[in-house]
Amino acid sequence: MILKNFRITNETGIHARPATALVNTAMEFECDIVLSALKKSVDLKSIMGVMSLGIYSGTTIEIKATGVDEAKAIKALADKIAEMNLGKEI
Repeated sequence: MILKNFRITNETGIHARPATALVNTAMEFECDIVLSALKKSVDLKSIMGVMSLGIYSGTTIEIKATGVDEAKAIKALADKIAEMNLGKEI
């Protein structure tokens, strides 16, 4: 199991477009990936789950990956968050 925390700094938070990009990135990996924020946890491979969190600017999120390619998954998701200027690793 590997986990990383991020503070969302994008003023619009994680809305439909970045949520879709994160879900698509997560779908590339076999491991289980969980996104936790605002005292809730969802499968990061579920667009409905991610959107249901309502993540806004200033929210701290945790991404946890468990499985065979967990390290690659966490790196790819961290890179995607940086690439889209969504937030910073904390």
